Amino acid sequence: MSGAGSAGSATSASWATSPSSASSAIEVADWRQRVFGIYAEVRRLVSADAAAAHRFWRDARDELFATHPQTPLLPEDRAGFSGLPVADYDPAWRFEVALTAPAEPGHFDFETGTDGVVPFGLIGRAEVPGVGTLDVWRLETYGGGIFLPVRDALAGHPGGTYGGGRYLLDTVKGAHLGEGSAPGSLVLDFNFAYNPSCAYDPAWACPLAPAGDRVGVEIPVGELYH
Repeated sequence: MSGAGSAGSATSASWATSPSSASSAIEVADWRQRVFGIYAEVRRLVSADAAAAHRFWRDARDELFATHPQTPLLPEDRAGFSGLPVADYDPAWRFEVALTAPAEPGHFDFETGTDGVVPFGLIGRAEVPGVGTLDVWRLETYGGGIFLPVRDALAGHPGGTYGGGRYLLDTVKGAHLGEGSAPGSLVLDFNFAYNPSCAYDPAWACPLAPAGDRVGVEIPVGELYH
């Protein structure tokens, strides 16, 4: 089954491989409802105070990780948990970008183990100033959803970012920062990049950043990895 983490571990994002049961299904549904609520509040707050919206996002994720039965934290990591490593908000890493149509179709499949193959189709490319071009995907199964992972030059380095990359958008699981002011544009704020659940528990299966979402620059904001 798909787990709480997808698109939003604590803000949502990963694809789980855990046993199916009524209780776990209800817990996953609750996790996702909470993630959707977190992002709705972020979108409400951000126009007045982006840093305050980011603090809310960070604190709400910390509470989910610490208290929710679907937390991706391993049991041995919960007792001493004092919060996720998230960098302070930097407005220079917020962008509004329009998607350009790809020159040719793109596709990748993700093998979950329990859910079978999850297909993604390329819907466009985002040219992000100072970062590079990122491929933007759509989940091509029930529910749809926009998916944007990113792997930067700090990935896998001590004190840097998770080696498999982070998630920026995963709208089917709630991680959505909204549309930009121009029609057809998206808000890409790297301060809200977060780790997939497999960064904390290897039992989770997570689609990682494909080649078109790997950039050669350091992105020092968002959730880090210690």
